[in-house]
Amino acid sequence: MRGPHNLWRLIRTLATMERTGAIGVVLEAVEAPRGVRVAARILGRPFKWLGLKGDPALPPVTRALTALGPAYIKFGQILSTRPDIVGDELSNQLKYLQDQLPPFPVETAKAMFAAELGVSVDEVFSEFSEPVAAASIAQVHKARLISTGEDVAVKVLRPNIERAFRTDLDAFYFAARWIEILAPFSRRLRPVDVIAHFEGVVKGELDLRLESSAAAEFAANTEKDEGIVVPRPNWALSGRTVMTIGWAEGIGLNELEAIDAAGIDRAVLGRRVLTLFLNHALRDGFFHGDMHQGNLKVALNGDLVVYDFGIMGRIDEYTRRVYAEILMGFIHKDYRRVAEVHFEAGYVPPDRDIDEFARALRAVGEPIFGMDASRISMARLLAYLFEVTERFGMETRTELILLQRTMVVVEGVARSLDSHLNMWEVAKPVVEGYIRSNVGPQAVLRDLAKTARVLARFGPKLPALAEAQLIRAGNPAVQNRPPLRSSLGPWLTAAGAAIFLSGVLVGWLI
Repeated sequence: MRGPHNLWRLIRTLATMERTGAIGVVLEAVEAPRGVRVAARILGRPFKWLGLKGDPALPPVTRALTALGPAYIKFGQILSTRPDIVGDELSNQLKYLQDQLPPFPVETAKAMFAAELGVSVDEVFSEFSEPVAAASIAQVHKARLISTGEDVAVKVLRPNIERAFRTDLDAFYFAARWIEILAPFSRRLRPVDVIAHFEGVVKGELDLRLESSAAAEFAANTEKDEGIVVPRPNWALSGRTVMTIGWAEGIGLNELEAIDAAGIDRAVLGRRVLTLFLNHALRDGFFHGDMHQGNLKVALNGDLVVYDFGIMGRIDEYTRRVYAEILMGFIHKDYRRVAEVHFEAGYVPPDRDIDEFARALRAVGEPIFGMDASRISMARLLAYLFEVTERFGMETRTELILLQRTMVVVEGVARSLDSHLNMWEVAKPVVEGYIRSNVGPQAVLRDLAKTARVLARFGPKLPALAEAQLIRAGNPAVQNRPPLRSSLGPWLTAAGAAIFLSGVLVGWLI
């Protein structure tokens, strides 16, 4: 019965967008073609009466998304950081979704804390406030520890939130499968894989033990970084549905008037947001994956305060190098090199014309350089990028979805602080520094050392692996000779030792 249920869910989504008036606002904001607008209204109007009413006090889009549930709210949070795509008015309306949603009662939060940790709130805290922030998945209370007097944030998951997300995810999967069936050209975008990636991200956000772990790792990685503050979790008072973490004091990045009143330079702060994100993504391969204004504050001394670690991204070293080379190519307007990197990494099918791809990339990059950032239409740029990926048969890289999405969000946050900020100018020194350290002779030597150390660990297993391969190949000679463990063992072990020593030597030299 999941099929009919999911179909009903999607119909009700369209009906809710129509009933609240959201569908027209969204299509107008993203400058959708007239044909798309007409089709959406024709399809939505007959089902309008089936839509959810929502809170009439809210603007249309915010009203629709809050009525539809947490997964839709997440999508709205992302759009709230992109005034260049949806317009300033809609962006400001959607900021409501970041941390101003209706809270659940404080007594429910206290009961969940006691059920999770086996100790009452009154035994641990001298103060425990009403909710200070309420988002799509959890809400936060400010509390004070009896033992130390330290102020902390206590995050508690919304009751039954997992069931609500499961309902939405089932509908998204249903829609993705039918899109692949009815629109074969969409398969290169791998809609089902995209939803699977989103599901993995959401599951991580619904287990606060994983968020505590992410916060601890992120704090360790950024310990020596200037201009950033990362609260640390209290493991003794954290579990699956509850997390206690240091209190993040500061001004929210969506409070522009308060930031100006505090005398903080917004242009410097915008550059800091973008620079720190690039450093974490390239240097550490571990970055905050939900950097909208609701998860960022600025301290009075100008330091960026980062919190809410439910969505974190991780990329391997090879992907980081590819990403850095692509960014560097755009920065230096070397579109041929950008194209080559795409082909080398397998992002573009090998049967496509590399020169044509480079020419298409030039059409994407050239309008950005030399133009004031406030004049760039990101909506048009994204539309053209989509055309390029379709023309050259590029499939969606699910391992890069969170990185690309976060990059869009971070640029939106930075430009909300400074509308004249140019992402490429800010990125240049960060990417150049990474390239110098990680793409070149030193990187080659480090790679050789790592390879040697890995091979050395398998030295004792090489005889058995060789024997197994020969048996699999059906070599009759295997039956008539002494076991390889005894005949080749000493030689292979010696080879493993040599590999190990060479790895140690190379590692010491670099």
